Amino acid sequence: MQEPRRLTPDDLDERRIIYPDSPDRKTVNRFRDLRTRLLEVSGGNNFTMVVTGSTPGAGTSFMALNLAASFAFDQAKTALLIDCNLREPTLHSLLDIMPESGLTDFLEDPDYDIARVIYPTGIPRLRLIPAGTRRESPSEFFTSFRMKQFLQAIRRRYPDRYIILDTSSVADSPDARILAEVCDYALLVVPHGRVMPGQVEDAARAFPRDKFVGAVLNA
Repeated sequence: MQEPRRLTPDDLDERRIIYPDSPDRKTVNRFRDLRTRLLEVSGGNNFTMVVTGSTPGAGTSFMALNLAASFAFDQAKTALLIDCNLREPTLHSLLDIMPESGLTDFLEDPDYDIARVIYPTGIPRLRLIPAGTRRESPSEFFTSFRMKQFLQAIRRRYPDRYIILDTSSVADSPDARILAEVCDYALLVVPHGRVMPGQVEDAARAFPRDKFVGAVLNA
C-alpha cells in the first residue's frame, strides 16, 4: 500500500500514536502485549473487533487507534480502523485527514464503492474509514442489513486486515452492543479511577461472553 504522505515521528508523538521506534517504550510494549493476547484469543486469525468505553471519555479512540497501529507494525499484517462513533467522530482529526465521505455515505448509497471511503493515514499498512456525515440516530445505520453487508464485503475484499471499530461508550448508546453482534470480539476501555467496579461489570455484561475479550485500563 503506497502512502501519499507519511507522518513523521514528531507528528506521531504529537498525536500520541505509537510507532516501532517510539521513545515511549512503556506504551509501545503495552500495546504489543495487548496485540499478542488478542492474537492468542483469535488463534492468529484476522478478526473484526469493537472497541468501546465503559463511560464517555474513557479514551476509546486513543486505544482503538494505537491498537490498530500496533497491528500495522508487522509488515505481514495490515489494519483497518473504522470510526463508528457517529455522534462524536474524532479519528479523522487525530490523523489530520479531511474526508469527503465515510461510513454513513456508503451505508446510504447501495452503489457506493468501498474504495471511496478508505483513506491512507500516513502510517504504513494502516487505513481509516471515517464516520462520514454525522447522524443523530446512528443505531439505525448499525442495525441495517447494509451494515452487515459492509463488514462482510470489507473482510472479503481485504482478507489480510485486522479491523478495529471505534464506537461511542456502551453506557452512552446501544451502538457498541449492536455492532458486537456482527463482529468477532468486543474490548472494553475503562478510565483509571473514574468508575466503580459495578459499572465495569454492567458494561461487560452488554456483550455475549463468547465475544467479550476483556477490559483494558486506560491511565
